Amino acid sequence: MAAEAEASVRKRKAGEDADHGSGVDVHVEAVDSATAEPPSTEEIPKSSDDTAFNSNPNPSESFLFEDDYGYSCSCVDDGDIMKQYTDIRAVEAAKIPYLGDKEPLSSLAAEFQSGSPILQEKIKLLGEQYAAIRRTRGDGNCFYRGFMYSYLEHILDAQDKAEVDRVLSNIEQCRKTLQFLGYADFTFEDFFSIFIEQLESVLQGSETSISHEELLKRSRDQSISDYVVMFFRFVTAGEIRRRAEFFEPFVAGLSNMSVNQFVKASVEPMGEESDHVHIIALSDALGVPIRVVYLDRSSCDSSSPTINHHDFIPSSSSSSASDHLTKSRVTLLYRPGHYDILYPN
Repeated sequence: MAAEAEASVRKRKAGEDADHGSGVDVHVEAVDSATAEPPSTEEIPKSSDDTAFNSNPNPSESFLFEDDYGYSCSCVDDGDIMKQYTDIRAVEAAKIPYLGDKEPLSSLAAEFQSGSPILQEKIKLLGEQYAAIRRTRGDGNCFYRGFMYSYLEHILDAQDKAEVDRVLSNIEQCRKTLQFLGYADFTFEDFFSIFIEQLESVLQGSETSISHEELLKRSRDQSISDYVVMFFRFVTAGEIRRRAEFFEPFVAGLSNMSVNQFVKASVEPMGEESDHVHIIALSDALGVPIRVVYLDRSSCDSSSPTINHHDFIPSSSSSSASDHLTKSRVTLLYRPGHYDILYPN
């Protein structure tokens, strides 16, 4: 089935590329859910603490300084900025695969040998808790690709069938959410199917089971990786729209757009970068805890620098929740506008 699914998605991909160019290009129109009859709570369970939000780190606390990361701002117009951004992405794509090899954390330290002493010290502290890093391509989809591989790798290592069954149940609820919001099935079904096949294939004991090497190979394959990214984008979009009232203040803090406008402009399209709103929505929708470690200058005035992190705990969890809802399954390292995968010691 995995081989057939891969062949099938390659065939679909080839057809799409011939008509639209490379990559996944999806245009989605959803009906206004305000005119539809709301589903029962059995169909789409409401998160228990939508009014009690505690998963939002304050972006202003990151204190990211451009000089530390080798770029600076000059007086250029928007066209020049966008051209430079496009050129940088093209160079990035040529040099870095979607997912890199696992590297010792010392490789990160080498990048900052001539950088900020504070960041150098923080990388040393990072090495006390984490052993390795896996880089992702900086193409605007790095959060989703990092989440995809880290989560599937966790399932492959743990062989946790109960976790797979739990997430499959949540995925079905995500499908119902999209249907209720007015998304046509054909706009998202292929993406759902491809992720489910990858999820089931990391469990051993069947003809479709895969190894770590095959998981990395698939994660680097555009015809699979892009489809999984689109699956996450649909799940994220559905969760934000389902809880629009809850997310509205946080969207307002990022842009002047409405929730629906934000989803159309910053969630659904490939290549759009992710912020804390995206992370909260994906974590809540799938019920997967995510830890984000921040490599920044947030303690630059302190005599002893520290490493800041934030745990995004699914909103349905509580103090009595089981371990699968509170212990991070995915750990990502955040630098300005980019996410890589971290491996604890």
